[in-house]
Amino acid sequence: MIQALRTAFDNLAGRHGLGVALFVGAAVFLWVLVLIVLPQLSMLDFSFRHNLPPPEIGGPNDVYTLDNYRYFLIGPDAGLNSLDIGVLLRTILAALFVTLIDIALCYPIAFILAHSARGVAVRLMVIGLIVPFWVNEILRAFAFRVLFGTTGLINGVGMGLGLWEAPIDFIRADVALYAGLTYAYILLMVFPIYNAVEALDRNQIEAARDMGASWWRVHWRVVLPVAKPGIASGATMVFMLTAGALAAPQILGGPSNLWFTQLIYQWFNEAGDWPRGAAYATILLVVCLSFVLMTMRLFRVSIGAIGR
Repeated sequence: MIQALRTAFDNLAGRHGLGVALFVGAAVFLWVLVLIVLPQLSMLDFSFRHNLPPPEIGGPNDVYTLDNYRYFLIGPDAGLNSLDIGVLLRTILAALFVTLIDIALCYPIAFILAHSARGVAVRLMVIGLIVPFWVNEILRAFAFRVLFGTTGLINGVGMGLGLWEAPIDFIRADVALYAGLTYAYILLMVFPIYNAVEALDRNQIEAARDMGASWWRVHWRVVLPVAKPGIASGATMVFMLTAGALAAPQILGGPSNLWFTQLIYQWFNEAGDWPRGAAYATILLVVCLSFVLMTMRLFRVSIGAIGR
């Protein structure tokens, strides 16, 4: 890692000068230290503390404890905390489901952008992808709630075409939630795959087709190996952001679907128990990072390949 950073610094200094390299290096260091490392360390420290009133903080009762993590596993009744553990598992599975949908949608879009569309078509496709994201994320979530509501456009068209007779509650069925989350992070999947696929020489695709390879085999043997780092990069961002989403689950989620981030929000803001909220946030972070690293190992994709 240190050697890679040193090589990147030397390359930057060679291209743009030592001053620019020092400025960029200092800016990145401060960004990582102040906005990532220190807040995470503070949250980790909070997670091992008791929830004490302000006058007792720093006193003899302010000691480290594992009670907050024990509560997640055991709960208040000295039994398995199946509710919170189940919410975490459902959140991870839902984030994985949204990530897979984004991959299925964005891979063909990225391939068309990189190797099929030309000129005006490419610009129109890029504009069509980017412009909707000028709207605030919360407004987009409410728009999806209106769209999938019982009196919304989806139900209106469906009943108008005779596909169903009574309005379908897409909110309660969490269809609106999954659709909103899939759309919210679609750009984070399209462009990493596009950057990876764009580097593929089209002559390789033509050669494979000339040799009689079917279309799916061309993608499986030629395109996907090149696109794999881009898919891994996009999947990592989409999965982490989906698992950590709060606004969309609160606006679009059904009454029976509780997101783990909502539990964290409740501990921090409604219960006022910051140590327990910090412990739950740490658990979510560790589980998500472990899942991502396991997936990268399974697909044999390194962090360096994702960075490229």
